[in-house]
Amino acid sequence: MLLERGVTDAELQAEANRIAVKVESIFSSYLAGSGDGRDRLFEAMRHAGLGGGKRLRPLLTVATGRLFGIAEDRVIRAGAAIEAIHVYSLIHDDLPCMDDDDLRRGKPTVHRAFDESTAVLAGDCFHDLAFEIIADTATHEDPFVRAELVLEMARASGPNGMAGGQMLDLVAEGQVLDMGSITRLQQLKTGALIEFAVEAACIMGRLPPEARTPYRGFARDIGLAFQIADDLLDHAGDEAVAGKRLRKDAHAGKATFVSLLGEDRARQQCSILIGQAIEHLEHHGEEADLLRAVARYVEERDR
Repeated sequence: MLLERGVTDAELQAEANRIAVKVESIFSSYLAGSGDGRDRLFEAMRHAGLGGGKRLRPLLTVATGRLFGIAEDRVIRAGAAIEAIHVYSLIHDDLPCMDDDDLRRGKPTVHRAFDESTAVLAGDCFHDLAFEIIADTATHEDPFVRAELVLEMARASGPNGMAGGQMLDLVAEGQVLDMGSITRLQQLKTGALIEFAVEAACIMGRLPPEARTPYRGFARDIGLAFQIADDLLDHAGDEAVAGKRLRKDAHAGKATFVSLLGEDRARQQCSILIGQAIEHLEHHGEEADLLRAVARYVEERDR
């Protein structure tokens, strides 16, 4: 099947795998054993950060970087930093004080494989690692570019981004949410980091803020589509394929796009958002093929 303008499923998967290997290589370079009492911490970080995951965020960063001719060995570092933020959030999200999950990416969660204290520290260290990677001169030679990357990553992951969305999710349990409220929640919890994955490449390409509008629109649309697809997966997916526990939201009494819209309308809305996202790239040619393919993948994924 052609996903968009000649990019096939197999080509997209091969590119995603190639980028995932590069991200894991960057992680591995920071996670070697210390030969002392910290070895357990490094082992827990390797357990969480290596050998699994879609690596959607670094894939988005690399794909956007191609639009602006950014050297891949640099833009992949920004993608790895964003993935480190994502990994830290998953470790903490799985803890008993949060979602209390015992399976992530087809293997035991960090607090199950190790213990809660180690899991907290592993998550903390992935958060720190993200800033270490993105602020390094190897990511970009211009200190002003690096400073903007640090600033925007902090915004995307803090109370006005991912962590704030997680707080809204916690307080929403058992409450009746309308479409506006759940959209806002998910734009922060899931969308903010996806949006930064695209914005990071714009920053590295030195695009002025006013020139970033179509890319922000693309990222907002696929971020929301990603969450609708995630709700659909939680509602009707296969746990063995997904590699994590499903049906959690229904059991917790949480409002989702599926519970508000119904399965059919949720799928339609997801498709509409993907179409809108691709329209934001209409001024680009084949250099945006990978971004278009990633957008299609967001709608069709099964994990």
